[in-house]
Amino acid sequence: MKKLKKHLKYYPLYLMMLPGFIIVLCMRYLPMGGIIIAFKDMNYADGLFGSPWVGLRNFEFLFKTNDALLITRNTLLYNLVFIFLGLFLAVAFAIALSEIRNRFAAKVYQSLFFFPYFLSMVVVAYMVLAFLGMENGFLNTKMLTALGIDKINFYAEPKYWPLILTFVNTWKYLGYSTVVYLAAILGIAPELYEAATIDGANKWKQIKYITLPGIKPIMIILTIMAIGKIFYSDFGLFYNVPMDSGALFPTTQVIDTFVYRAMMNLGDLGMAAAAGLYQSLVGFILVLTTNWIVKKIDSESALF
Repeated sequence: MKKLKKHLKYYPLYLMMLPGFIIVLCMRYLPMGGIIIAFKDMNYADGLFGSPWVGLRNFEFLFKTNDALLITRNTLLYNLVFIFLGLFLAVAFAIALSEIRNRFAAKVYQSLFFFPYFLSMVVVAYMVLAFLGMENGFLNTKMLTALGIDKINFYAEPKYWPLILTFVNTWKYLGYSTVVYLAAILGIAPELYEAATIDGANKWKQIKYITLPGIKPIMIILTIMAIGKIFYSDFGLFYNVPMDSGALFPTTQVIDTFVYRAMMNLGDLGMAAAAGLYQSLVGFILVLTTNWIVKKIDSESALF
């Protein structure tokens, strides 16, 4: 009875929590029942429970296809580059922005950094086309011709796209990560910098011994979460930006685009569900593994 009275005392807080709990339950947990689709030959006539079981046959599509190694390699390598390049640049720019003393200038720079994050990837794709297009692209018609260099058909040359996609991804998402790290830096006590200045520490030593240790927890958390999604790709980046050009598949085809194109051709819902489950399980294992490694090195910095 005492425990019941203790809980009733907090009923306003429970009521405030209820909408968020219901949303998470409906959007995150109830759909998990759809995992069974990955093990069925799904068809709409028989429905979810009436469709025949096929075991692991849907997973064979990913592992036995001739492109399995290619799409896995592309997905992993791109995401590894995105994670570590994004981490380094975001921290560097956040530190640089934190040193701007003019508040108006700081807000302007933050807005300029953050603006690309809100752009649709379709808009970004046409911006890239306007710059790289063979006929009317700015690079071909204005820059290369002015230098006496032949035009380059970027949408038929796979070798250029690892660099192009890396640049586009960094440009679009760098601002978001920068603002997150900037907020963490601004949360560090100013007294620490004042004491360091009095002790004669230069700017580099302040960054090394105060700023970086101060934002290390958020760096580790964001990196662990990013590693958990290493088998997922930004569909818009790899599908829209290369304009779905078949000539570019060797360097732009990833798991998500491969499954989408297969779905368009085969309409196999079970295969798509199997690919999603495979990505989720690998991501879950990677999060646990990375967190375990971090806990061994520094237990206070671990996610859980």
